[in-house]
Amino acid sequence: MNGRDLRSVGVFTALAFALAWLLALPLWFGDGLAGPWFPLVATATMATPAIAALVVVFFVERPKHKAWKLGVWPLRPVRGLLGYGALGIFVSIALVLVALPVGALLGVYPADFANFSAFQQVLDEQAGAAGAAGIPIPIGALIAVQLAALPLAAFINLIPALGEELGWRGWLLPKLMPLGTLPALLVSGVIWGLWHAPLILLGYNYPDAPGWLGLAAMVGMCVLIGAVFGWLRLRSGSVWPAALAHAAFNGAGGSYLLFAKAGEHVDTTQATVLGWSGWIVPLALVVVLVATGQFSSAKHPSTPPSQKGRPPRTPGDGTGDR
Repeated sequence: MNGRDLRSVGVFTALAFALAWLLALPLWFGDGLAGPWFPLVATATMATPAIAALVVVFFVERPKHKAWKLGVWPLRPVRGLLGYGALGIFVSIALVLVALPVGALLGVYPADFANFSAFQQVLDEQAGAAGAAGIPIPIGALIAVQLAALPLAAFINLIPALGEELGWRGWLLPKLMPLGTLPALLVSGVIWGLWHAPLILLGYNYPDAPGWLGLAAMVGMCVLIGAVFGWLRLRSGSVWPAALAHAAFNGAGGSYLLFAKAGEHVDTTQATVLGWSGWIVPLALVVVLVATGQFSSAKHPSTPPSQKGRPPRTPGDGTGDR
């Protein structure tokens, strides 16, 4: 990387972090995650990487092809983008869900895959609060409906997720590619994880862990999941598949509550995709992608697609980006 690129990365990172901390100040000086401002702050914070990327692109670098630099354009080939978008949605959901049986096998996730007792307890409490005797629909059917609805979350959560992905994978990852693919993925993942500090240190995602452990766990998860999102960005040449994957990942995150055992505590530093047991499958996936050359043949183009002889590859077409 040259000095100009390093300056751009520095401005982007400083601005994204500063805005995240600024937005979190009402929580730090108020009631923390229990405060009424938390949902608004959490959603608004997701826009800070996009703001930082837009500032760098429009006021620091000012390239000719700004939308291409951010990965939002061109929306072609349509078939390829749709394929990678669908792949991102279902892979993200699968990574979240498969972490649960893995955690159960390792003894760190208290699972009840037969009776769904924790979910049943929640339903009973809600029915009681409403003055009803119970939920008339079988719990198995409710679980099936919940799982079937998970892909819809990718579209419901798309705009907030795009706020992050415009920064992390849309702009930052390609900018770091001169370091090499694996270093770029590692550095961007670490930056992404540390950016969560204002909320993680308040107990978000890891409510029972000391701040340093929660932040370290978040960085570890972000490096691995960020590599998967990064593969989608680099292979498709677009930020949209990564944004859909991120949105689906966030939407599926709470599904561990469906399969937990009633009365048991879930330690998210160990269980779910947030904890170490949930990193095993994403790590294996990244290793397979690296071993099969999926990253080495997916280098981000150095000039906009309109100036090149062919568009980004589509899933399964046997070609690679150069």
